[in-house]
Amino acid sequence: MDRTLVSVILAGGKGERFWPLSRKSRPKQFLSLDGSGRTLLQSTADRLLPLSGNWDGLWVITAAPIADQVREQLPELPEENLLVEPEGRDTAPAVAWTAIEVAKRHGEEAVLGLFPADHWIGEPETYQKTLQAAATLARQQEVLVTLGIAPTYASTGYGYIEQGEPIGTFADLPAYRVNRFTEKPDRATAEEFLASGRFSWNSGMFLFRAGVVLAELATHAPEILQPLQTQGVGAYPSLTKKSIDYALMEKTQKACVFPVAFSWDDLGDWNAIERLLKGDHPNVELATHVGLDTQGTILYASDPEEVIVTIGLEDVVVVRDGKATLIVKKDRTQEIKKALELLKRDPQFQSLL
Repeated sequence: MDRTLVSVILAGGKGERFWPLSRKSRPKQFLSLDGSGRTLLQSTADRLLPLSGNWDGLWVITAAPIADQVREQLPELPEENLLVEPEGRDTAPAVAWTAIEVAKRHGEEAVLGLFPADHWIGEPETYQKTLQAAATLARQQEVLVTLGIAPTYASTGYGYIEQGEPIGTFADLPAYRVNRFTEKPDRATAEEFLASGRFSWNSGMFLFRAGVVLAELATHAPEILQPLQTQGVGAYPSLTKKSIDYALMEKTQKACVFPVAFSWDDLGDWNAIERLLKGDHPNVELATHVGLDTQGTILYASDPEEVIVTIGLEDVVVVRDGKATLIVKKDRTQEIKKALELLKRDPQFQSLL
């Protein structure tokens, strides 16, 4: 690959829906959740290194409180390739600041790819081919490329991308203009999207030239770009929290999508563990478990010497970590954030967050 391609890992998230395993001091990107022994951050770096050429072509942007953990988990990462946000402001400021810094170091023609640290990816060879094709498109045309995941069910938890007119084939892979982005539709709408065959899940992975995305941010999100251009990272406290989807991708006329063929999961909550690891077993057991009439249950314990005993459970998540235990029905894991809000109100629980 051209060395003007810079792969950037977005590693500033909190991962609250993986509580109690994921905490402020140990968010989910630093956890190993897929049985590989590698953390999500390390696995993401492993996937991107062939694309980046070596560690010089790999960057990470993260939050100040967890920057040292990035250094510990990726000791080969050059210090100048670690961008540290003083406070989280969602993905739009992260993308804008990264694009500014890449342009300074490599010029506005450099292609950068943005990749969340919490994804699981299958078929690494197909993944590499897709990213190479997307980088070629970004290099040749003034476009903002997003990778769309072929939906396998009518999810209401993902954003959707509607593909429009085809714009060409790259490495035998077709690319399309984006007609629209839709955030987390209701069940009926999601089923319509799935049936149409025109929609992909929004993966949150993007590739574009630094100069192209900076020009589009200047047009559609100047309130984010201009303070960063004039004040640098010191502008962060004054920036509005906004995702790159809302700030730019839903507004730009230059968005295009590559529908991808590799397996993907964004590991958004505990149910993702079942999708990855269940197989033919009645439960997913990442714990010492003794069960009676228990099925469809996800069990996790940080201490292998502790035992979880269940009787008559079905479709439940049980997680034990330190002094905290979570028990939640699988169809309500999205509400873990609400439970954390209750914990935040009581001083005695601050150490559990």
